[in-house]
Amino acid sequence: IWLNLPAADKLVAPYFSMQWAESIPRVTRTDAQGKSARVQLVAGRLEERKALAPPPNSWANRPDADVAIWSIELEPGATLTLPPAADGRTRRTLYVFRGGTVRVDGEPVGQKRAASVRAEVPLRLEADEAGAELLLLQGRPIGEPVVQHGPFVMNSRAGIEQTFLDYRQTGFGGWPWKRDDPVHPREEGRFARHADGRVERPD
Repeated sequence: IWLNLPAADKLVAPYFSMQWAESIPRVTRTDAQGKSARVQLVAGRLEERKALAPPPNSWANRPDADVAIWSIELEPGATLTLPPAADGRTRRTLYVFRGGTVRVDGEPVGQKRAASVRAEVPLRLEADEAGAELLLLQGRPIGEPVVQHGPFVMNSRAGIEQTFLDYRQTGFGGWPWKRDDPVHPREEGRFARHADGRVERPD
């Protein structure tokens, strides 16, 4: 999932942080029938829980951007009511990527379907007998022109052309590996290597 940046932050220094699965905050709720719903907070806040810190220049790092990325798992027959977004300008989309049909405020949304929903009101989700997994994407629009080509997103055609030129000349600073698809030995386990050479592993 790529988040766009406003023009003022397009050329900031790159930043990398690793979010290990076990460190991502989760919220579990049980409905009146004893069915569970689990929400994994990749970005944003849900009630008293808050996701790990985003990159410093990310749109998600601005409180008024109201960004949320939540992975939601509903047990068969479970219901969950999501609170409204904090900002009235926020847009919210739900994508059902696994399981059965989910009723979103009474409207059925099937697997591999997305629904744009009102962000300023509570949202009731109800899974059928198959259960479901959903992705919620939320944020206030940046409100600037968007020009996209391949993996690059800028604000003008000239910006895209300059980005491709930079990539062709330097590979964005140089690719340090001998091949395009470096593969590490399986016995290496999970790790992240930072730009300064530091190696980070999960606890």
